[in-house]
Amino acid sequence: MPGMSAAPTVSLPEPRPADLRLEPVLGALSDPVRLSIVRTLAATEGESRSCGSFGLSVSKSTASHHFRVLREAGIIRQHDEGRRRMTELRRADLDARFPGLLDSIVAAA
Repeated sequence: MPGMSAAPTVSLPEPRPADLRLEPVLGALSDPVRLSIVRTLAATEGESRSCGSFGLSVSKSTASHHFRVLREAGIIRQHDEGRRRMTELRRADLDARFPGLLDSIVAAA
């Protein structure tokens, strides 16, 4: 409707780049579903994707769990745009903290 502003974008909590730790990152990437999410994001670098666009073969609640693990480890960033939750890879933060790690894991997967 004219005169109405769009809903604000709300970012979900995530660790600061300086607080990224190797153990949670590796633990999050050890699951095949989470690794699939990261590989998909790496292939579409620089784009945000809605959570429903990944075509995961798990229930919605299980998918939410996997996205939360990745976000809390600092691998992805998520924000809500209206009714959609958008996800993007935190490549710059990961590459700065752990140079080459993400590329090595994605290439080996």
